[in-house]
Amino acid sequence: MVGTHALVQASVSFQSLGFIIIDEQHRFGVDQRLALQKKATRNLMPHQLIMTATPIPRTLAMSIYADLDYSQIDEMPPGRKPVTTSVVAEQQRGHLIERVARACEQGGQVYWVCTLIDESEALQCESAELTFEFLQKQLPAQSVALVHGRMKAAQKQAAIQAFKQGDIDILVATTVIEVGVDVANANIMIIENPERLGLSQIHQLRGRIGRGARESFCILLVKDNLSAQVSRRLDIIRNHRDGFLIAQKDLELRGAGEVLGTRQSGEASFKIADLMRDARWFTRVNELAELMQQPEFGKMRKQLMQNWIGHKQGYTEVG
Repeated sequence: MVGTHALVQASVSFQSLGFIIIDEQHRFGVDQRLALQKKATRNLMPHQLIMTATPIPRTLAMSIYADLDYSQIDEMPPGRKPVTTSVVAEQQRGHLIERVARACEQGGQVYWVCTLIDESEALQCESAELTFEFLQKQLPAQSVALVHGRMKAAQKQAAIQAFKQGDIDILVATTVIEVGVDVANANIMIIENPERLGLSQIHQLRGRIGRGARESFCILLVKDNLSAQVSRRLDIIRNHRDGFLIAQKDLELRGAGEVLGTRQSGEASFKIADLMRDARWFTRVNELAELMQQPEFGKMRKQLMQNWIGHKQGYTEVG
């Protein structure tokens, strides 16, 4: 069965669930993945294959702590070109619009990504609808379309198809285009307020360009008052293209999250161990964990797990 988050609903059941494939894993919460596992019957633990371009810190931590093995594809698909990423200040918006116009005149196409659909009084962010109207006025020679999550599926598909066919020059969108959109001719992406997005989202969005022969550019359009941590995070995405390396840097910056809980980033909840400091011991720890699976250590194992983990043991089984 192939499905979306709808498969997690309590009303969905399986006769004999033995294998779970989770694509775009970073879009699922820990409780959602645990709920899917619990749909197995006869006390069986289903096999899992988890796929993502940027593993979230918690999942990367679990691969280090040995509950997950991972395989890494470290090559770009044939024909792909590296995307140049830059951080541009809000004051350069006018120059950026001129650059977009030139790119369209040269036959390129542009994604303009916003984090909000409507204008917000609480958040100083550019909205998709206002940006769409603004670009229509500023670039009358270019065709501009809008895509966001509140549109009907047929409307969204029509706009994306028109963009793919080259009838649209600029597609203003929310993060709904993060996955499943493949337009080889699109070579520029502008992301408004990137500080509101996770590194995995920005990396996924950036993957929408660089799919054809044109040189491609991802531009992160930022306000002036960025914190030091936000600046460091944007530097990571600007300087690196490898999803695993981005996740590793994110892990160092944001923390591993709770291996024995649902928090997917932040300080790990270990009383003694430290993910970075103790990395050299992980292989030995894994060997000891395998040894502790022997029957003669059953009583000791149960007591240790009860003392240190308690009711949280189930979370260790969620990738």
